[in-house]
Amino acid sequence: MVVEAHQLFLPKPPFFSPSFPSPPPHFSSFLFHPSSFSLALFHSDSSISLYPSFSLSSSFPPPQTTVTPPISAATFLLLRNPNPNTLFLISSPISGGSSVLLRFYILNTARKSFTLAKVVCNHSDLKFDESKLGVVFRVSHGVSVKLVGDVNVFALYSISNGKIWVFAVKYLGGEVVKLMKCAVIDCSLPVFSISVSFGYLILGEDNGVRVYPLRPLVKGRVKKDKGVGKKSLNGGLEKDKMEIKKLPLRNGMNHGINGVNAEIYETELKFPSNVVLNERIESRTESAKLRSVRLRQDSREGIANFVAFKNKDDISESMKIPAKSAKAISIQGLSSTKFLILDSEGNLHLLFLATSVHGSETPYHMKQLSHNMKVRKLAVLPDSSTRSQTVWISDALHTVHMIAVTDVDAPVNQTDSKDPAEKLVQTSVVQAIFSSEKVQEIAALSVNTILLLGQGSMFAYAIS
Repeated sequence: MVVEAHQLFLPKPPFFSPSFPSPPPHFSSFLFHPSSFSLALFHSDSSISLYPSFSLSSSFPPPQTTVTPPISAATFLLLRNPNPNTLFLISSPISGGSSVLLRFYILNTARKSFTLAKVVCNHSDLKFDESKLGVVFRVSHGVSVKLVGDVNVFALYSISNGKIWVFAVKYLGGEVVKLMKCAVIDCSLPVFSISVSFGYLILGEDNGVRVYPLRPLVKGRVKKDKGVGKKSLNGGLEKDKMEIKKLPLRNGMNHGINGVNAEIYETELKFPSNVVLNERIESRTESAKLRSVRLRQDSREGIANFVAFKNKDDISESMKIPAKSAKAISIQGLSSTKFLILDSEGNLHLLFLATSVHGSETPYHMKQLSHNMKVRKLAVLPDSSTRSQTVWISDALHTVHMIAVTDVDAPVNQTDSKDPAEKLVQTSVVQAIFSSEKVQEIAALSVNTILLLGQGSMFAYAIS
């Protein structure tokens, strides 16, 4: 194999002044969006440089879009309704941290740049503020928040509030998007990482992960009759009569709510049928669609399934209970049925998800990967077309390994063997890369190409 290394010369941060006595802020991390090849470079002063179409050239051009601080979290989203587009979302504290400001930057392919989007939202605690160039979310920002996004959906986690909000975004055309708050999860247990990918919301917890199917969180089916409310004598509309019925969900699950369980049911709306449908009734029908699901993280009667790194049998075999369990600190999707989990002890685990759900007893399954490195950084490029999948791992020092995960089709309902070696998914190191600088961030650009951020320098490695 041949390894080609390229150093990428980064531009000066956008707010650097040669006359300023202190050294300019450096690049501390980055986000790469493989669907659009967009790149966000994070400066140490909390500003961001956005590149809509990253290429492996020797030097970066000046960014056409810069995002001003303060910035507490950021993520990319891919919009697929009705037309594909890329969205970059950031959060910031405002009003002394009493609220959260969400700013949406949409990719303008014609201009080859990101521009601020106008946001339409129908919730009482969400309001687009043109003066602040974003949506004011009337919840406390707190110490920190985390954003993760995927296709049409993103999640916001506030540690101080102990809540996770799930939102859906719809592209309305031009530079306008619609924001819909879909679900709220009350967190009673610590959450160390979050992933929204392949139709699942996955929370990293102590000794494992908690898996939520996204469909019942994001939307049900809303039926409308052609008729609407009566016209009153003064030309207005009388109060609309709405009938709500519990209907079976598409995946066969239906869970009631008693203040604990998920409020998940499909809504059937019926209005009197003697007046033609108009915009006011349509807007009320839309509001009914946006009713948020609310559930508790630790509810055993909801839609979530907890999958442990070590089950009770493993603990009993070891003859002792460990004083401190591993935390799931990073979650990466390999495919729609397989996720890679990095724990706080530097171990990798492969999570298998069932392709279909029958009731609440979903046969999720976890196996540990064999590797000889304490992993601190992880990068994958999802690919369901091959049996062997490539994973990039690093010790966050000077070493990056390209490994091949070969046993990714293990059945999810198999019985665990008593032999610990048989519980491991075998991997092999395909290539090793040694960096002159400590590794801060890695991202897979392709199956054989990786982007690496050192301590002030960026490198691209291609293996052929």
